[in-house]
Amino acid sequence: MARISGREAEHGQQVPGASNALQAAGRWHGSQVTAAAEDKSARRSQAGGCGPASPSEAAVTLVGVAYDIELSDRIRYLVGTGPGVTEKKMFGGLAFLIGGNMAISASGQGGALVRVDPAESAALTEMTTATVAVMGGREMPGWLRVSSDALEADDQLTEWVSRAVQYARSLPPKR
Repeated sequence: MARISGREAEHGQQVPGASNALQAAGRWHGSQVTAAAEDKSARRSQAGGCGPASPSEAAVTLVGVAYDIELSDRIRYLVGTGPGVTEKKMFGGLAFLIGGNMAISASGQGGALVRVDPAESAALTEMTTATVAVMGGREMPGWLRVSSDALEADDQLTEWVSRAVQYARSLPPKR
């Protein structure tokens, strides 16, 4: 069985041995899925043109993580530890909370979801490549999407994490 991690396989990527229907649906995304190869022509060609392929060739385990693990590790390092700092899987990503308030998340849609002062949202979207997050079909001032490209350099990520942590710390702790 082959194991494909979220960093090795992108949504829609062709994975040898996986069914076409599974790949088209992208059902591996965010969970572990075991699938028997359903493409008879692929199995026949793997087995020299006759009969099914061996079980090890016919089955594929796809392991996907909906968010960028490397980005979440970098965020974790910058957020640090301490009283009230927690991590929680939310919105298809891994969120970092301060006093129960989300500060930043390695987003399941790629990049980061950053919480900022809503009064600063417009200025930040004008000065940076960040965009206001859309949830449930409506824009959410105070929640910005920052692309992975805009977080490649450590100083870029540090700026966003600092801004998010500072805002989350300004909010009253949740009970």
